[in-house]
Amino acid sequence: MHQHTVSHHIRRGAGALLGLAMLLALGCGIPKEQYESDMAGLRRVIEDTNAQNASLDAALVDARNEKQMLQLEISALKAEMQSLEGEREANTQAIEKARVRIAMFRSMLEKFRKMKESGTIDIKVVNNRMIVAMKSAILFPSAKAKLSDSGMEALTEVAQVLATIDDRQFQVAGHTDNKPIRNYEFKNNWELSSARAVAVVLHLVENGMNAANLSSAGYADTQPVSSNETADGRELNRRIEIVLLPNLDELPDLSSLENMVD
Repeated sequence: MHQHTVSHHIRRGAGALLGLAMLLALGCGIPKEQYESDMAGLRRVIEDTNAQNASLDAALVDARNEKQMLQLEISALKAEMQSLEGEREANTQAIEKARVRIAMFRSMLEKFRKMKESGTIDIKVVNNRMIVAMKSAILFPSAKAKLSDSGMEALTEVAQVLATIDDRQFQVAGHTDNKPIRNYEFKNNWELSSARAVAVVLHLVENGMNAANLSSAGYADTQPVSSNETADGRELNRRIEIVLLPNLDELPDLSSLENMVD
C-alpha cells in the first residue's frame, strides 16, 4: 500500500478510536480516574501514530528524492554509453584508415627499394612525414636548374611510383649549401633552390603525376641536414626533397617504418 495511503488510514483510525472512547466513557459511567487514564493512553497512541505518520512522510520525500537522483544517474550513464560507443566507432575507423595508410607506405617503400639501394634516392621519415630525397648532383649540373639526362631518368622512375597515389599532396623542396651563388641566371641560392624545385615538379607532371597534387618551394640553405664546413656535408645539403604531406584530417603515425628505411 502506498505510504501516503497508510498514513491517511492511521490518522482516521486514531481519530475514530478517540471518539469511540469518549462515547463509551460518557455512556457507561466510567469513574473519572479510569477515564482520565484511558484518555491519557489514547493520547499517547495518537501521538505515537502522528510520529509514525511524520516518519512515513519523511521517508516518502526521501524516496522521491532518491528516485529523481537515480533517474538522473541513469540518464547520465546512458549519455556516457552513447559517447563511448561513438568513440569506439571513431577509433575503429581511425585504426582502419591508419592500416590502409601504413600499407600504402610499405608498398611504396618496397617499390623504391632498388633506387634506395643504388643510392639514387634516400627515404626518411621526419615528423610523421615521408620524404624522398635526391642529391642535386644526380639531378642538375652545378649551379644550374636544368635537369640532366640522368636526373630526368631517375625522376621518371620516382614519378611512376608516386603517380599511383591519388589522394596525397606532395611538396617538392629545393635546398642548397651555404656557398653564395651569383651568375647571369641566379642572383642567390633562394632563386636557385626555387628554380630547381619547379623543374622537378614540371618533370613529375610530364610523367604522370597530377599537377593538382604538387607544389614547390625553395629553402636555399636554411634547412641543412649536415655541416656546411665539409665538402661531404655541403653535398648532402644540396638536395631535392619530395615530401608526402599529411591530409588535414589525418596525421599518420609512421614511426613503425623508421626501421625499414634505415
